[in-house]
Amino acid sequence: MILLTPELRGALRANDRSHRAACRERLPETDPFPVLKLFNPIGAATWLATELGEDEDTLFGLADLGFGCPELGCFSLSEIASVRLPFGLGIERDEGFEGLAPLLPWAALARRHGSIIAAERLLRAGSRFPLPSGEAPAGDSRDG
Repeated sequence: MILLTPELRGALRANDRSHRAACRERLPETDPFPVLKLFNPIGAATWLATELGEDEDTLFGLADLGFGCPELGCFSLSEIASVRLPFGLGIERDEGFEGLAPLLPWAALARRHGSIIAAERLLRAGSRFPLPSGEAPAGDSRDG
């Protein structure tokens, strides 16, 4: 399976350029919607990505390896693509994925409920969970 279509690659790169421009010009950043969901078809690992770096390998978003503590940060597309699972399977892209909410509410919900999948279930059910006032999102590991 192709993990990144040209359309997804373009959307992820556009979000990265917007983030870098906001940092460079010291403008308030927007909180983009995730545009890509990758998952382990026989396990709990799930990744949501909002950006793809200039190196065309570094994704930024929410990573959930199935241990109950999803984290914002960077992850490697090539590493994810190289994972080989039993029965000849690999990591897959959710072709029907919808962003549903900006990344920070996804992260807050996923942390509160232990997984990206639990957060997705709540968002699909129509729940709206903005960040509670005073709750700062965990810092991301991107260079500004």
